[in-house]
Amino acid sequence: MADRAQPHFTPDYAIPPGETLSEVMDSLSISQAELAERTDRPKKTINEIIKGKAAITPETALQFERVLGVPASFWNNLEQNYRTALARKDERARLEKQLGFLTHFPVKDMTKRNWLRPCDTAVEQLTELLNYFGVASPKAWHTHWETIQQDASFRRGGGQGQSFGAVAAWLRQGHIEARAVREQYSPKPYNADRFRLELNAIRHLTNAHMPGAAEEMQQRCASAGVVVALVEELPKARVCGATSWLTPDLALIQLSLYYHRDDQFWFSFFHEAGHVLLHGKRSIFVEPAKSGSKQGIGSGTRVEEEEANTFAANTLIPPSAWDAFVAASDFEESSIAAFAAELEIAPGIVVGRLQREKLLPYNRGTSLFRKLIWDKTSAA
Repeated sequence: MADRAQPHFTPDYAIPPGETLSEVMDSLSISQAELAERTDRPKKTINEIIKGKAAITPETALQFERVLGVPASFWNNLEQNYRTALARKDERARLEKQLGFLTHFPVKDMTKRNWLRPCDTAVEQLTELLNYFGVASPKAWHTHWETIQQDASFRRGGGQGQSFGAVAAWLRQGHIEARAVREQYSPKPYNADRFRLELNAIRHLTNAHMPGAAEEMQQRCASAGVVVALVEELPKARVCGATSWLTPDLALIQLSLYYHRDDQFWFSFFHEAGHVLLHGKRSIFVEPAKSGSKQGIGSGTRVEEEEANTFAANTLIPPSAWDAFVAASDFEESSIAAFAAELEIAPGIVVGRLQREKLLPYNRGTSLFRKLIWDKTSAA
């Protein structure tokens, strides 16, 4: 998991360059009047610089260099740092009035996952949150995320208790994690034919153990121009997966372990792969978890979501093999395990599909599921 929570120091005070100028003048026994005369500047200008009322211009910095023997770059940097510090103080005053923005996000959970660094004050926390999203202000955040917020999954409700702020934080972390994946696997430009070939190989990884299976999946997908980011779920995000495009030649599949079960994880992956292959690059697809007995509604159209579901089901289990297995009506765990072994996939995937299609009660076959948990790098 990529970790951006690095400590850094940002002073909350601004020291006018004039204070340093005054100290240098004292050390050289030069008065304000003498400095004004030797730099050919008005006495009033030198006095205002010392009091912090006037700025040191690049021209004045060159004059100070000649007279005082201190490089112009030093005075220019002092002035720039001072003006930046003043702007930062003004920004803090504005942010003090916008602290309510923090309540839309699971800040404590994000900090616990090292997505945010811990902060001592609410203003610092708000600044850290804006840095995390890469926006300058709460207003800029709303402008940037407005399109996704208005997407179908959030208009219709992806699940009771779902918070868009939590969803946005999870999606943002996917892009952050994607950077690390790109550095590790150096993905090729997207190639649909290559991706289909890799998916055929990846379906057999459902039998392998984590995190090795996930790492090989990431490597294989990268070779076809698809980055796979594993991002720990957040409370109230209620999201299993998402698909977007980082560039026209690089897709992103983002996955959580919302249910902590192997069948759900792999079905979500192949569902998102279906979006990549079938539905182009026009928008982001977000797949909420189900709420109670109601299936979560993805951000695509109902047809697109059904197509992605069908793609996942048929890629994991070929239709002809599934039809024959269902026709035999033998859904004992031993038979399920044997069928899965014949297909070289995890038996939990077969159980999950039987349950979704109401061919098997939810209290049967559960011993064939494999539990997935997070470790420092991925699912395990």
